[in-house]
Amino acid sequence: MIQLGPATRVFLAAGPTDMRKGFDGLADLVRHRLAADPLNGHLYLFCNRRKNRLKILCFDGSGLWICSKLLQKGSFSWPGLEGDTLSVTLKPEELAMLLGGIELERTRLKDWWRRCA
Repeated sequence: MIQLGPATRVFLAAGPTDMRKGFDGLADLVRHRLAADPLNGHLYLFCNRRKNRLKILCFDGSGLWICSKLLQKGSFSWPGLEGDTLSVTLKPEELAMLLGGIELERTRLKDWWRRCA
């Protein structure tokens, strides 16, 4: 499992992504589609059209990493493109649930779980 620091944010690119893209292609998507810097240390998640393949792009200070997962059965719970939404911000707990196969749309945080400012 990827260890996330308290300042690390997780961004999910809404809609499908061409999974043939490598380091440069995914970094280019982060720069132009998500308007972010791929070298900032945050995680960027991408999924294919069938929602059974996932890639994570992250920078560890010395280079880019691409981690990928292919599901043998089923699909990830992935948001589509709706309006101007190009990315969704996830909490580390939600990333763990997504990677574990839990449908995020059917879960909710309890009021006592986390205080929001």
